[in-house]
Amino acid sequence: MTTAPLMLGVSGCRGLVGSSLTPVVALTYAGAFGSWLVQRHGDPCVVLARDGRAAGHAVHAAALAGLCSTGCRVIDLGVAMTPTVGVLVDRRRAHAGMVVTASHNPQVWNGLKCLLGDGSGRVSAAAPDARLADEIIARFRSGEPAWTDWAGTGALTRELAHNAEHAGVTVDAIEAITGRGAQTLGAGLRVVIDSVNASGIVGARAMAEALGFAAIHHLGAQPSGLFPHPPEPVAENLASLGEAVRRTGAAVGFAQDPDADRLALIDERGAYVGEEYTLALGARCVLECMGERARGATLAANLSTSRMIDDLAARFGARVLRTRVGEANVVEAMKREGCVLGGEGNGGVIWPRITYIRDSLGAMALVTALLARHGKPLSALVAEMPAYAIEKRKVDLPTKEAATPAVAALARAHATEQIDTQDGIRIDWPARRAWLHVRASNTEPIMRLIAEAPERAQAQRILDDASRVIAGG
Repeated sequence: MTTAPLMLGVSGCRGLVGSSLTPVVALTYAGAFGSWLVQRHGDPCVVLARDGRAAGHAVHAAALAGLCSTGCRVIDLGVAMTPTVGVLVDRRRAHAGMVVTASHNPQVWNGLKCLLGDGSGRVSAAAPDARLADEIIARFRSGEPAWTDWAGTGALTRELAHNAEHAGVTVDAIEAITGRGAQTLGAGLRVVIDSVNASGIVGARAMAEALGFAAIHHLGAQPSGLFPHPPEPVAENLASLGEAVRRTGAAVGFAQDPDADRLALIDERGAYVGEEYTLALGARCVLECMGERARGATLAANLSTSRMIDDLAARFGARVLRTRVGEANVVEAMKREGCVLGGEGNGGVIWPRITYIRDSLGAMALVTALLARHGKPLSALVAEMPAYAIEKRKVDLPTKEAATPAVAALARAHATEQIDTQDGIRIDWPARRAWLHVRASNTEPIMRLIAEAPERAQAQRILDDASRVIAGG
């Protein structure tokens, strides 16, 4: 029996290829999702894609077999971004989507992410909420997908022009809120993009061309699926992008993760801006373009996202809803409250004019529009944002449940503080403009400790104190 982790949750399933994620596991999980859809819809249509990572075609083939063998009609996009699948689910009036991806996880990982649509043609596709995800997981754990006979096997069609369609939807959205032609937004500016040799290559290029950048320098643009550096778009992995921005005189560098649902930024000096700023800058663009209508508007972000977005919303008379970590949890709140924008501090911007999926193309458009609106370098726009330092640490866990004693110890130690326990524990110190969030990851066998404060040393002390409390039980 393997001891490698198979992570199951609202983000679908993820595991180590050939160990915890075998062809049988992928087939069974896709079959469980397919038979669950058949039970709900009778004759479901599912949009399928993969993030382009090397060897992903094998998992993709197993997923395709699982869906078709339970009676699903499948539209196969081949290699495509996760948000593109969301856009196509809506535009093809499909019932669901499935993406073969492990997002930012290293090369040895892969997984299956489920999306649900309502078949109406409106923007609706999103990851299943916790209740529905639990139903899908229970069907998978039962090991009993409802396989069909030859006559009931679902039909298969293939579409390859999806990236241009996604870029076109994004162009319509950015032109609608700015009142300007998309081609004018990047005029005269150079851009460097890092697509990490994965699914964002074609879409990012199409988006940059649609935004009218004067020159586009593209790193990680070989469709090999072999990541040229660790794929998570964090500072230590983006040195080559920063150097390329400096060398080419670019106004901005955009870094995607393998399935292109996250975007990190590099400023014109080649300095890492950070994923936390992507959502804040996108929110600033949307709220500014709304004008007086921004007063009373609602945004959503998870508990681990920087309080920059709270300070920014307050400037416009808007408010921020805080949710559990996980795209599905943010989207659930967005739909319920009619949010104009939402997302997570990992560079994931959810703009419902395009899709209820984190979307690097929408984020690229919003940041570019903000540069055009103000005519300032990116570093100057960042300097105008509230200043915070966020520090993150990881602790390996054998199971998610192993984080429970740590959460309980912190709750006891900080019983008089402002506490939120909807997802692990978040402790806020409003007077200090600081917070701590400790929780088990949904996608990796780790516990995450995240602290934010006006100064880096303060955030580090909060993490040090939390570690001591956890160690003491």
